[in-house]
Amino acid sequence: MSILLIAEHDNSTLNPATLSAVTAASQLGGDISILVAGSGCQSVADEAAQVMGISKVLLADNACYEKGMAENLSVLIVELAADYNHIIAAASSTIKDTMPRVAALLDVGQLTEIVAVESADTFKRPIYAGNAIATVQSLDTVKVITVRASAFEKAKAEGGNANTEVVDVVFDIGGFAFR
Repeated sequence: MSILLIAEHDNSTLNPATLSAVTAASQLGGDISILVAGSGCQSVADEAAQVMGISKVLLADNACYEKGMAENLSVLIVELAADYNHIIAAASSTIKDTMPRVAALLDVGQLTEIVAVESADTFKRPIYAGNAIATVQSLDTVKVITVRASAFEKAKAEGGNANTEVVDVVFDIGGFAFR
């Protein structure tokens, strides 16, 4: 099983919520690759390579990924998705914009803000404004998942030794601007 984890960052440092997503991903079992897409973000890739549990860092460093705009980021993720069974990220404003697009482009459902991993295809998530917890099973070939960061311990930020691979595919959709 292979997992693609999307790193949340500011082009300088890794967001701690990503460490919680690493913990959730590790509960699935399998190799975890982390995608660092941004501009001038080599330091984030270096930081991600040190996270315990990460086997590979994919670095997509291009100006079109600087602000994490969903229009470009979602197409990049879908391009990489063929090699992965799970695509996972901490639920943030950027990811909440990106992951529904990824799921739609892959023609699969999205599992939102999971709070527990039961198995590779079964998860727990809050419903009814958090007043109840639903157990959800996905039969999709690729699981697109967002993680409620507060529900998972943070993975150790040090002790890992992942290799970094440069992703030279660039998807600059255009027609939009960050303001």
